[in-house]
Amino acid sequence: MNASVQLDRYDRQILELLQAEGRISNQDLADRVSLSPSACLRRVRALEESGLITGYRALLDARRLGLSLMALLHISMDRHTPERFAHFEREIARIDEVLECLLITGQDADYQLKIVIADMDAYRELLIQHITRITGVAGVHSSFVLQRVIDKTALPVIRGGDTIHIS
Repeated sequence: MNASVQLDRYDRQILELLQAEGRISNQDLADRVSLSPSACLRRVRALEESGLITGYRALLDARRLGLSLMALLHISMDRHTPERFAHFEREIARIDEVLECLLITGQDADYQLKIVIADMDAYRELLIQHITRITGVAGVHSSFVLQRVIDKTALPVIRGGDTIHIS
């Protein structure tokens, strides 16, 4: 689907508010952006249908779930073939502790993973029993997060009358 979406100030406000308060009622959202509830709902549905809004989620407290250790792993692959990368990506997607997997450049690694685990024992188990056993993994370098300085999920919403191209 190739389409362009023109965002006006109402759309931008709706996107910003929904990112901050995903459970806001349509009535409250409409009041906050100064639209009628029906006009606001039409805009939200159009933003969803355009693919700009991809879903709604609850954000959980990792520590309260017993997941107090976060690590960033740089993974090096033994071969740079599409098949090897596809296999790694399929296998890593099966590991619940992996929050993010990024194919990267500019490092001695091919992938960066963000993982969350209970403690160092859980990390050792995950590393030895799962990650290093994936065919093609040649090296793993880990960094442990001491503090989250910025921890947000909201994306910046384009200002002005910019057009967003959706494909």
